[in-house]
Amino acid sequence: MPVLYTARRVALLAAAAALPTARLTSQAPKTPANGAAVLEAMRAAYDGKWYHTLTFTQKTTFHRPEGPQEETWYETLSHTGAGTKLRIDRGDLAAGNGMIYTPDSMFIVRGGKPAPPRGTGNEFLPLIEGVYVQPVAKTVAELAQMKVDMNRVIAGKWQGKPVWIVGASSAADTTSPQFWIDTDRKLLVRMMLVPNAAQPPLDVHLSGYEKVGKGAWLATKIRMSQGGKPLQDEEYTGWKVDVPVDPAMFDTAQWSTAPHWAKSKTK
Repeated sequence: MPVLYTARRVALLAAAAALPTARLTSQAPKTPANGAAVLEAMRAAYDGKWYHTLTFTQKTTFHRPEGPQEETWYETLSHTGAGTKLRIDRGDLAAGNGMIYTPDSMFIVRGGKPAPPRGTGNEFLPLIEGVYVQPVAKTVAELAQMKVDMNRVIAGKWQGKPVWIVGASSAADTTSPQFWIDTDRKLLVRMMLVPNAAQPPLDVHLSGYEKVGKGAWLATKIRMSQGGKPLQDEEYTGWKVDVPVDPAMFDTAQWSTAPHWAKSKTK
């Protein structure tokens, strides 16, 4: 079909050509080249703003075949030069039951007495804490146990918002170990963990983000499911950041004697 260049059309074309280039291009952030670049974007977004200690009470709901079961957990997180540690007190504090996690190990305590450490850590710690307060190379090393292919990064959508998906081979890949980062706020919103190749991946969703401290964020709702079935829900309340935490809390030998922020609340 012939194009008729009327005076009005010529004027409109000239006006469009004069528009700033930035208005004619997409504002979506460029997909990073690899997982380390994603972690660097996360670290840079909150440089000097992230908290180093965190305490909160957690309502934990286990979805059992016989019905849901609830527990109250008291959680204490601390990051020092030695790395990130998370203490979880399960139920009645006087019972002395819980565990201490690092990114690569778990130490169980029963009745106030420690058990031998296990060689499995907490995959959350590098992505909700460590990445924001330590060198990227250390976070990459801590994520090694997840077996995420850090050379794979694709753009995607999660609940209508753009995300970077590290570890997935394509948008249809829901079985590879992977983590999803909100491209705007640079926060973890989803993880696919593969602890056992014979079972479906563990699908973890993080939501209910609340702004805390100097401009950091805390996910206050977690849902874990497997094969489309819910396994565990977590809801956080009473959170505080950058409060004093006694290092003795992370010594299993002092589990019952170390000063604990929650003990005064439960008396």
